[in-house]
Amino acid sequence: MIDHIVFDIGKVLIHYDPHLAFADIMPDKTRRDWFFAHVCTHDWNMEQDRGRSWEDAEAEAIAKFPTEADNIRAFRRNWAMMVPHAYDGTVEIMRALIADDRDVTMLTNFASDTFREAQVLFPFLTEPRGVTVSGDIRVLKPDIAIYEHHHAAFGLTPGRTLFIDDVPANVEGARKAGWKAVRFIDAETLKRDLAGFGVAVGGVSV
Repeated sequence: MIDHIVFDIGKVLIHYDPHLAFADIMPDKTRRDWFFAHVCTHDWNMEQDRGRSWEDAEAEAIAKFPTEADNIRAFRRNWAMMVPHAYDGTVEIMRALIADDRDVTMLTNFASDTFREAQVLFPFLTEPRGVTVSGDIRVLKPDIAIYEHHHAAFGLTPGRTLFIDDVPANVEGARKAGWKAVRFIDAETLKRDLAGFGVAVGGVSV
């Protein structure tokens, strides 16, 4: 029996690609690949999702790569370009679950300030019952503590909770916390996965 459904956000409900914000700044893909591999790396960005301020993040990166200062600052300044659209099929599923009186919440690795911007860009992110944002509590998936925080904060029963995330390690983290979990592939697969847990999604065609 599933009583609670928890959605990840990035690459589940909204698209995310940092290259989009640098297409004009760095037209050459090889140059962009180098920049994201060495300067504004995935690990560097994840520290903002853990709660580090952008000011501190920029200062750290600029100290290491002073000639890249303008490009480093452009990462935050152009952030909205990295999230160009929603995944409409998944949003439709989420809204159908809410309309069916399912308990829906969200759990995301996201910087606090950019998440609030995302809610303005994508108002459906305000529709579930609530959200745990890693940048607010300074804990990242797949640390088991973030799942425990979420189910305590929202009164979820772990064994009756189904988590949807695109990252295998985050799916496994949820399972270690006692949740059910599925890896997000696309809306059609998600609908089948939900059905496998006895969760029907009415009125959704994918």
